[in-house]
Amino acid sequence: MNHTKGKRTLNRTLLASAMMLALQQAYAQAQAAAAPAAEPTQTVVVLGSRSSAKTALDTAVPVGLISANDLAGAGPLELGKLLQTLDPSFNFSSTFISDGTDIIRPGTLRGLGPDQLLVLVNGKRRHQQALVNVQQTIGRGSAGTDINAIALSAIQHIEVLRDGAAAQYGSDAIAGVINIVLKSQVKETQISSTVGTTAEGDGDLVSGSANTGVRLGERGFLNLSVEARRRGETNRAGPDTLRVDPPRVTQRIGDSLAKDAFVWFNAAIPAGPDGELYAFGGASRRTGDSAGFFRSAGDGRTVPAVYPNGFLPNIMTTVKDASFAVGFKRELSNDWRMDLSVNHGRSELGFRERNSINVSYWYEPKPGGGIHAESPLEADTGKLKFNQTTFNADINGPMSLGGKRFAVAAGFEYRADNYQIVAGAPVSCQYGRTNNPAIVIRDQVGGAAASGMQGFPGYTPGTAVDDGRHNVALYLDVEHNLTDKLFAAAAVRYENYSDFGATTTGKLSLRYDPSPTLGLRASASTGFRAPSVQQRFYSSVSTNLNAAGELTDTLTAREGSAITRAFGIAPLKEETSKSASVGMLVRLKKNFSVTGDLYRIDIDDRIVFSSAISPSTPAIAAILNPLKAGQAQFFTNAVSTSTTGLDIVAEHTTRLAGSTLVLSGQLGFNETEVTGRHSQSSVLTGEQLFDRSQVTLLERGQPRRHHVVAADYTVGAWNVNTRANYYGAVQGEGFTAPFIQTWESKWLVDMSLRYALTKRISVALGANNVFDTYPTEWDKTRAAPFPQLGFTHCWETCPIGVNGRQVYARLDVAF
Repeated sequence: MNHTKGKRTLNRTLLASAMMLALQQAYAQAQAAAAPAAEPTQTVVVLGSRSSAKTALDTAVPVGLISANDLAGAGPLELGKLLQTLDPSFNFSSTFISDGTDIIRPGTLRGLGPDQLLVLVNGKRRHQQALVNVQQTIGRGSAGTDINAIALSAIQHIEVLRDGAAAQYGSDAIAGVINIVLKSQVKETQISSTVGTTAEGDGDLVSGSANTGVRLGERGFLNLSVEARRRGETNRAGPDTLRVDPPRVTQRIGDSLAKDAFVWFNAAIPAGPDGELYAFGGASRRTGDSAGFFRSAGDGRTVPAVYPNGFLPNIMTTVKDASFAVGFKRELSNDWRMDLSVNHGRSELGFRERNSINVSYWYEPKPGGGIHAESPLEADTGKLKFNQTTFNADINGPMSLGGKRFAVAAGFEYRADNYQIVAGAPVSCQYGRTNNPAIVIRDQVGGAAASGMQGFPGYTPGTAVDDGRHNVALYLDVEHNLTDKLFAAAAVRYENYSDFGATTTGKLSLRYDPSPTLGLRASASTGFRAPSVQQRFYSSVSTNLNAAGELTDTLTAREGSAITRAFGIAPLKEETSKSASVGMLVRLKKNFSVTGDLYRIDIDDRIVFSSAISPSTPAIAAILNPLKAGQAQFFTNAVSTSTTGLDIVAEHTTRLAGSTLVLSGQLGFNETEVTGRHSQSSVLTGEQLFDRSQVTLLERGQPRRHHVVAADYTVGAWNVNTRANYYGAVQGEGFTAPFIQTWESKWLVDMSLRYALTKRISVALGANNVFDTYPTEWDKTRAAPFPQLGFTHCWETCPIGVNGRQVYARLDVAF
């Protein structure tokens, strides 16, 4: 991006924030004669410290807090999109034509990968998703957490730890931690209903939820949430001028049709005078209806007798997710506390292909002459399953040593992970009915007939797997006030994995408050991320576009397979990281604070998904051709990266008689650089293993600038909320190399107007992306042939989506 243009953008962003603060000051001065403003309620957060809870402004590391009011005032109903709208450190890129990633989209923190972010629910580790993102999208090669499987109606508030925390919480916490705190209220039943659509008249949304709580005994509770949602398909594809005559729309580019249902609960009952039994969890079922690439009438991958005008394969997905945690905690003597818990979670993603065909079945020769001329047009193509069980034993309390008082927390964790790939129906993956490669089957153009169902070929018996691992961990956290103004914390964690050994990480944090209005903080830590069982055991065959824009079978090979051994790819090992941050907090008033935190994260041996390796040299061809693979890709520790960033957060709340004004500004700056590419292979160089297009996706696929400026004003029964998100430019060349397509920076503005009919009933009208902003269009010349195929805006990276303006109406009732 042009540096002068970047400076102008930065200046405009800083100016917008300054104007927001100036307006706030003018408003406050105009109301100086009014009653004194009440101090905002400070919600206690548990992230960042194992041994003591603090408010978000008192922590030694940066912790963001998203309140219940924030969640209710924003427009999106998907948790991932909601977090992206409210917290600039979180990115939730839209995806399409990317198989399972269309329904389970990747969420990231501070520009790193989805699997470098740890998600907790009520402070307990949440399981990862079964899906591995293998398409050319953000998070390529990762299996993160399916954050959209959590019902919004069940959430009380969300804490976001923007600091390396592997030494405190374990593997996956290199980028930070998100803790989702569930509702525990028992005072009322809350019912909400939303309807919406886009400016184009598609993507119709219907959503409904209910949350209620009941008291169990004197101190117990049960809070229950149910939620259902239907999101219609959107399509922003343009006419296909290359493959059909006359030109027409052949692709589906936008949100897939999705139907979601959730049930969540949170409960606790007293167990004696000082103990408590607790349980929480939930289940969700989501279905998606998306599409693959169009197969034209003259393509060898179609059958004119069945599809004379070509066809668009239809990929149906079903996501089932469930979790259940149960535990016991109690107060001990001398202010010590203990907590024992078991947490089990599972994720399942099932695929079914419709509007498709197995070309090899159709053209397979009959023993007596001719061809079979028949094939199913839909089939089950297999399932991915992941489950995780975690046991925790934690204890914390004060300890005196040498006359000094320390806050101490210690604990033990056992975790077992298991991954399973279930093969699809035989027709979904076979080459003819006998699956015998010696039989010559020719397609309509005389080439070798493609095996399996078109669109998403099924998982084969050879790719099926059922395997896992376990690990144990011990941790110790110590905190101490060195003086009245200086606070220090240290953490150390030891983990031992059954498949690759042991590792130890540590962290140091400091907080210095020279005055009530000023706070300084710093941290330094080491971290690691173990290769996930999904990365170790996943394999598949899929159909993707190669660099020439041609559909090609791509083999994803697992660790230790014949193809990875032939290429000399070593078994996966853990990533290691070093991170540091320094920050400052200023409390200009009780209700006005500004924080700024600068950070750096260096990661060595980062696990990535390799580039698609094609038979470009005789040595590579000698490995791929016998396996009938047009391309191959695999997981490998191939790169080192460095990420630097700056987060600035300002918030002011003015409370007057009958009105409240909340102004906030969050500026996020983030840049990731690939500092090294390396290969253990004698056949592939580091540059071949992880080519420039993958470097571009890793470095420029996520916005380097994401800012949020918001104003929320309540007066009497009225509430007006306006939020502007600035998304910096992103780039990609995964399908257009060596041309790099740039999707320019954009501002998106959301607005809502709410009116309380009574204290218990309110209605709201709102619009997300009020000004109907779209991503930059594809370069019609240098990005060819994609614009000619109907691709209008973004694809491999799409932080703002392609839907344009979305309007909605909402009704909330409480009783």
